[in-house]
Amino acid sequence: MGIETEISVKVAPHHIDWETLLWVAVIADESPSFSHFWNFDHFYPIQGDTRGPCLESWVTLTAIAQATKRIRIGCMVNGIHYRHPAVVANMASALDIVSGGRFELGLGAGWNEEESSAYGIELGSLKERFDRFEEALAIITSLISMESTTFSGEFFNLQDALNEPKGPQQPLPICIGGTGERRTLKCVAKHATHWNLPFFDLPVFQKKHQILKNHCEGIGRNPNEISVSTHVLAGQTTELKEIYDQVVEQSEAGIDQSIIYFQPLVDRNKIESVLIFINQEFG
Repeated sequence: MGIETEISVKVAPHHIDWETLLWVAVIADESPSFSHFWNFDHFYPIQGDTRGPCLESWVTLTAIAQATKRIRIGCMVNGIHYRHPAVVANMASALDIVSGGRFELGLGAGWNEEESSAYGIELGSLKERFDRFEEALAIITSLISMESTTFSGEFFNLQDALNEPKGPQQPLPICIGGTGERRTLKCVAKHATHWNLPFFDLPVFQKKHQILKNHCEGIGRNPNEISVSTHVLAGQTTELKEIYDQVVEQSEAGIDQSIIYFQPLVDRNKIESVLIFINQEFG
């Protein structure tokens, strides 16, 4: 069945060994049906035993960039409070270069209190998180595109800051995830090329998408410039028909990218069967 929606793969680097994570990325890269490979940005697992293994996102994604040739890569999404935005901008430009222009920068305000508290990384109140997020977005978008950046805010201050060399993609694609109507979706309208709806529900999608369009209208932006993605959760017991039906439903609803999100514990046989099935049905 031919569909307009892109199909991508997401494997979180928790409760998984590096060899398996890399294997998934490589076979997805070799399968033309898949447009993107995504991971996530956490230091503790967010499912199962939170004291279990969790590989760092930027290091693994950089290695995956070198091990693949075609597939686009990104992290969905980076918690902005973990790293200074000027550092993120430099890392993003470098990874765009290393990947040959296949990188997409995912950004979010951050939410995980357990790992933040354990590392002494200030998360702050919900208001503080989004105040910080808005400042960080202004800094990052400037550094990845402008010759120099000067910024004065409550959380960050930059003076004639540089970021060279910049990546080959101009502008660098930015994905923002979340559903907050007043601040998150306004940030998407202002800064993003890609909005991620974390979990698909048709009435929720329709409502939030209209709010995003309203924010775009308020600043004179064409909402069609912003692609929309959401997840299809794939666990050990998920039937192939369930995955198929969700991808079709999302495509018919107007979703631009369905992300098959493999849940831990990741099983190679399960992943291989899903990827073969997707190639047969949508390739």
